[in-house]
Amino acid sequence: MNQPNQRGGGGGFRQAQQASPLAIRTKKTQFDTNTYTRLAMAEVWKKDWVYALIPFALGLLPAVFVHSWWWLALALVLTLLFVLFRSAQVTGVTQMEQSKPLFERMNFEMDQKQLLLRVGPEKAMQLTWDMVGRARRDADAYLLYLKPGTPPEGLAPWRLWLARTFDVPVFLHLPLRIFNSPNDVKLFEALLRRKNLLPADGTATTV
Repeated sequence: MNQPNQRGGGGGFRQAQQASPLAIRTKKTQFDTNTYTRLAMAEVWKKDWVYALIPFALGLLPAVFVHSWWWLALALVLTLLFVLFRSAQVTGVTQMEQSKPLFERMNFEMDQKQLLLRVGPEKAMQLTWDMVGRARRDADAYLLYLKPGTPPEGLAPWRLWLARTFDVPVFLHLPLRIFNSPNDVKLFEALLRRKNLLPADGTATTV
């Protein structure tokens, strides 16, 4: 699994960076770990539920040769173990030292070049837009998904497949309520569209 510090270009807060005078600045917010778990779990299982059929099928496979209710019990146990393991990967993100910066109380500053996660006047994390793989707008928030880290060279093909298939999404959560005005929301959405993180809609707004 790619860890958050492999996605954010080094992780951790540093000496404050300077954003453009035209940057969009938000109010302070704190990403609740329970909210992250709920959102990440829903996304993971929407994509991975089909993989839960693999341990179930493997557990039932011996029943082709020897009929017994024990094989059904084995299939259910293997499926439950897979579900618990995959779910633990998601909940584990909130417990890791590397992921703590994601759950600090901070405000955001966004311009054409970068996204700053600012905890205080002298403490900020800088992300460039090429570190963000995609964005999603929900009814009450934007989600910015960080790109997975590059797997180590020489990794066996099956391990590479596992790392890519069972990755855990790591994202920033920007509630609409933290924006200072509806116009800032429009500016931010236009910025995301220009960065090809949201589908273009022809909006001609500038930051």
